[in-house]
Amino acid sequence: MDFKSEQEMFDAMQEKLTASAISDILDQLGARDQAMRADVCPVYQGAIVAGRAYPVLAVDVFELSDDPYRGEIEAVDSLKPNDVIVAGTNRSTRTCIWGELLSTAARARGARGAIIDGYTRDVSRITTMGFPTFATGRRLVDSGGRSRVIDHGCPVSCGDVLVKPGDIVFGDIDGVVVIPKELEEQVIPLALEKVGKEDLVRNDLLKGAMLRDAYARHKVL
Repeated sequence: MDFKSEQEMFDAMQEKLTASAISDILDQLGARDQAMRADVCPVYQGAIVAGRAYPVLAVDVFELSDDPYRGEIEAVDSLKPNDVIVAGTNRSTRTCIWGELLSTAARARGARGAIIDGYTRDVSRITTMGFPTFATGRRLVDSGGRSRVIDHGCPVSCGDVLVKPGDIVFGDIDGVVVIPKELEEQVIPLALEKVGKEDLVRNDLLKGAMLRDAYARHKVL
């Protein structure tokens, strides 16, 4: 891949690729279970994210500890440029582990977004600041006494996909897909090639070509 930096690569992915195209390439390579559940979706229209997964693991709790936010603070403060928070909560509906202040802190660390298998809040402020956030829903409650981050920088299940530190995550209006780190050098060039061919097919279709002829001409399938 001919990119000068990871930031350039992720910027190009967000500009040119789609989650669907990436998923199709992963299917072709035999990695057929890399798309997160459909309920993990953008919290505002137009949110797109691509970056390195920084996984976070949270569990429900039922008492307010002396330092309820320690784990989530440590996790956010550990972020590096081009990271994306990927939080597994065991599909909790009890708590809300993400919000505007965490988004602000994550952006200050250079993070590109957050993907939460659980709820977020402060959606209006997150939308205004344009921090790409994906979640299963919204709930206004605070996490204190309801959940606790017990580990970070570890593999987690998010949206029913195993996400490891350093995997690439990509999310858009169609959903979120995970590119295992060991496949990224194959997946990204093939996905860019695929969307290029699809552009050619679209142009042919707009000129009146038959679908089968356009597919055959550009070898999309």
